[in-house]
Amino acid sequence: MTDSTPTLSLSVKLLVLVAILVVIALVIVLLLFFLCFRRGNNRKQMLAAKHSSGTIPLVSKEIMVVKALDEVTTRSEIDEVEVDLKKEVEIGAVRKKEEVSVVVVEDPNIGWGRWYTLKEVEIATRGFSEGNVIGEGGYGVVYRGVLQDGSVVAVKNLLNNKGQAEKEFKVEVEAIGKVRHKNLVGLVGYCAEGARRMLVYEYVDNGNLEQWLHGDVGPFSPLTWDIRMRIAIGTAKGLAYLHEGLEPKVVHRDIKSSNILLDKNWNAKVSDFGLAKLLGSEKTHVTTRVMGTFGYVAPEYASTGMLNERSDVYSFGVLLMEIITGRSPVDYSRPPAEMNLVDWFKTMVASRRSEELVDPLIEIPPSPRSLKRVLLICLRCIDLDVVKRPKMGQIIHMLETDDFPFRSELRTMRDKDPVPSHGDVSIKVPYPPKLAETIEKSKWR
Repeated sequence: MTDSTPTLSLSVKLLVLVAILVVIALVIVLLLFFLCFRRGNNRKQMLAAKHSSGTIPLVSKEIMVVKALDEVTTRSEIDEVEVDLKKEVEIGAVRKKEEVSVVVVEDPNIGWGRWYTLKEVEIATRGFSEGNVIGEGGYGVVYRGVLQDGSVVAVKNLLNNKGQAEKEFKVEVEAIGKVRHKNLVGLVGYCAEGARRMLVYEYVDNGNLEQWLHGDVGPFSPLTWDIRMRIAIGTAKGLAYLHEGLEPKVVHRDIKSSNILLDKNWNAKVSDFGLAKLLGSEKTHVTTRVMGTFGYVAPEYASTGMLNERSDVYSFGVLLMEIITGRSPVDYSRPPAEMNLVDWFKTMVASRRSEELVDPLIEIPPSPRSLKRVLLICLRCIDLDVVKRPKMGQIIHMLETDDFPFRSELRTMRDKDPVPSHGDVSIKVPYPPKLAETIEKSKWR
């Protein structure tokens, strides 16, 4: 008994010592785990600060695809990169075995919207269902979509035709992403995965101007004269902002009735900047491949490819004729003398038959003075002399003012001028004194 007691006491002490060592080891392991976890959080915070907000994409003029990391990168660094990329989907990271694909936009000056995954867009459009199609054009199909938060959008799926879709994507992202104006359709975000290029716009819920001008609206159009003038003024304000409110300025290049969207209050919103061309402030014109819609394209642009904002002014003049008359710019169903809207319009004005130009679906016709003012604006916009066309800011003033000078007020001034040629009806219209621009001082901007 005496010998067993010291042995038992020694065993107890050893057990206590082992227990103490185990506890110390556990404490050390927990401490190391806590430090590693804290270090990981700090690293994620630094990465988030580097890339700004997760909902705002990094922006660039080019779309880069990073297919593999350098061979000199260690395996541990690759694992860390892949883990971080999986956790930051908003930045556009995708991991596929040993290949990492990242879609980023480089230019840091555009911080306007959100990057959407292809899956999000597919869910919003019900798998790009034909029932969701609300419009089609040469550059893509437009779908109505409902995002997860319930907001309704218009998704434009760009066609990848010999790289044109990618070019249009870059132009629209750069030109429209940061543009905010009540008369321009806002770009909400975009999607770029693989060869797919999609633009997500705000949804305008009352169709487009073409549908209301040329669709079946019954015996009388809901577009009264006042509503039509409101649409014309709204369109002019949107174009004036593109031409004069942005740097670099933006030329739309495809002004037409189907690109003028309308809300429930008949407010106009200019859409489809896929043909837009950015102009630097030092450039007076850009020579480019002619793009646009037949009937709206300015003659100098169609013949030479020389583009500036006055080309949009011509297209706006044709659009204004379309608003007044309810006729399409080119209509092959009409007699030969009436097929081309511009030619027929000039002939009618020269024959002093202006009242016959008004759309018969307008229940209450405009006053003679109001009609005459808008006809003069049309003729000013389609002047064959480019430098004589007014700017969009001047057009807004002419549409909104009631003191636009007419024949009786300018008779004295016209008596002093040489007799105008009958070859061009538009030159019969004198310039308003406040808006006149001498040819020597006029410049293409």
